[in-house]
Amino acid sequence: MPGVERSIEGVPVTKPAPVAVALDAPDLETAARWAALVTPHVSTVKVGLELYLRYGPQVVATVRGASRVSVFLDLKLHDIPATVAGAARAVARLRPDVLTVHAAGGTDMVRAAVESAPDTMVAAVTILTSLGDEDLSRIGMAGPVPDAVLRLASLSVAAGAQGLVCSPREVSAVRSEVGPDVTLITPGVRPAGSEANDQARVATPEEALLAGADLLVIGRPITRASDPGAAAAAIAASLRRLGATR
Repeated sequence: MPGVERSIEGVPVTKPAPVAVALDAPDLETAARWAALVTPHVSTVKVGLELYLRYGPQVVATVRGASRVSVFLDLKLHDIPATVAGAARAVARLRPDVLTVHAAGGTDMVRAAVESAPDTMVAAVTILTSLGDEDLSRIGMAGPVPDAVLRLASLSVAAGAQGLVCSPREVSAVRSEVGPDVTLITPGVRPAGSEANDQARVATPEEALLAGADLLVIGRPITRASDPGAAAAAIAASLRRLGATR
């Protein structure tokens, strides 16, 4: 939890905040620089599909660097079970801490990913945070969004997923549905005063954490700041203050 301290050779060290910084960078060098700047303050860096497709497996080792920060490989795999099994097995060799799949791929697909990457947390994405009720209706998925999220969350956990990705607005209901042992990851997190951009269901870091999230995904409010390290430090400090009052 934020605010908890650990000790290295007797010297107190503040535990990094439970934040995954989305490294949606234009090139590998920028991604590595952002990772180095934020790593003292956050627990995790997130590599998305665009960066992975552009640079391949080397991106994981590059952003992990010497700090050994946790790497969240956000590929959102979605295909037939055999194909997802092969893909999960291939990326598991990179030792990501988290790998995402789409819950909408169904029980067998989620299970295939879990079985093929036994040393990686497989997190199932429920409903993308860019989608609202009208979007679900257009694509023929039964809504409203909170109901769809709960259905997909239950399906995924039954298939063995150790983590779930949902918006901060659904995290409390999902926690009640799946219990305390599943890691809940929340994109769509925006510090107060930040633009929502292409996110439809958002909350502040403090709201998401209080609702029961375990890992907050934050990208542009940190990486587009004039000083990404300072922006990450400010968010970490706000979460530590919250932790002290919980």
